Amino acid sequence: MTATGPIATGLQIPLHGLLAAIAVTYLATLVASRLALQLRVPAILGILVLGVAIQPSAGLLTVQAVEALHTVTLSMLLFVAGLNSDTQHIRGFLGYGVLLAVGGVAVSSLLLGGLIWAVFHGLGQPMPLSVALLVAACLGSTDAGATLSVLRVVQDRIPVRVRSLLEFESSVNDPAAILFLFLIVGLTGQGGSEGGALLDQLQGFIKSVGSGILVGLILTYLAQYALNHLITSKDQILVVGISIALASYGFATLLEGSGFIATYVTGLFLANNIYENKLITPELLEHSLEPFNTTMQITVFLLFGVLIDASSLPGAALPGALVALGLMLLARPLSVWVFQPWSPFDWQAGVLIAWCGLRGAVPIALGYSVTQVLPSLPGIPPAELPRLEDLVEGLIFVVVFLNLSLQGLSLPWLCRRLEH
Repeated sequence: MTATGPIATGLQIPLHGLLAAIAVTYLATLVASRLALQLRVPAILGILVLGVAIQPSAGLLTVQAVEALHTVTLSMLLFVAGLNSDTQHIRGFLGYGVLLAVGGVAVSSLLLGGLIWAVFHGLGQPMPLSVALLVAACLGSTDAGATLSVLRVVQDRIPVRVRSLLEFESSVNDPAAILFLFLIVGLTGQGGSEGGALLDQLQGFIKSVGSGILVGLILTYLAQYALNHLITSKDQILVVGISIALASYGFATLLEGSGFIATYVTGLFLANNIYENKLITPELLEHSLEPFNTTMQITVFLLFGVLIDASSLPGAALPGALVALGLMLLARPLSVWVFQPWSPFDWQAGVLIAWCGLRGAVPIALGYSVTQVLPSLPGIPPAELPRLEDLVEGLIFVVVFLNLSLQGLSLPWLCRRLEH
């Protein structure tokens, strides 16, 4: 997703033409979603393919528009992920849920990073280890939207406790993946190989995360006041929720903190709070934001499909297939197996948990972030950047596509085999 060509300049079209194009595009996502569901794959997969099919519309987007859409969508996805992290639903195994969500991201990302590096070197398309780790950090997180979409299809075959764990894990490991990504960026950034510079990078990472958490906590108290004293009807909750999420990102960024961490922290504490206003409950707050969150998920998949260079997909097909299989058959199962001694579930549930590690909107949104930081990585000649950007985009597309397709199609069969 480079800032060149028609994306950088945009097309001069009338406002009414732009609005009509947006309306038709979003209506087309409903058709694509319906077709995907008939094929028994997650609906968002159809939207991703639709984005690729309408790539000429990329000329409608400027660099500033892409950056704004990326920031807003990822912020809202993380805010709703925080709202979904209701600890009341996993009483009795909260510790295991946090361990699986946070530790699982680290284990799967490290394993996947090594696998990506080995695959590309084995195929004669060398990729720096730093880039491989950044891509792995994007793909290390399961996605709440994709996971919930598939779980709805087989919800009668999955025990309630296992379903609650999967929902909690997919919500918590979104910020865990972002933290891992920020850490890799810091450690591999300019000057990261020198001792003093490495210490500066770590201090900057801690400051960014700490500021994000602090702003998130402050905004939680302000949000509680607004929800308790300003809400007079349920139809106002959506407006207040969007305002809270965007304020968390904006104020944290102004203070040089992580806006994405701030939005998640705010959502997390709001989801586990008791409100004086009888109109407000954590469940109602979450449900009120679901339509907007769905719009954000659609936008992420559509945007990625529109902006990806389709010519990069054939070259990424083989390595992407190998990485996708490695993720599904090696990295994800091992990241679950490592923490099995602390699990309250039997081995059958463990297999099911491992196979439900779907990737979706957040990994794709983070993939855009990776393409933006590639120029800052040391040791990469400028002439290599276009090739690496194409590899990163194509690889993430192929891995997410195959992950959603294969695991989405096979999950009902696996549930029957495990007698869940």
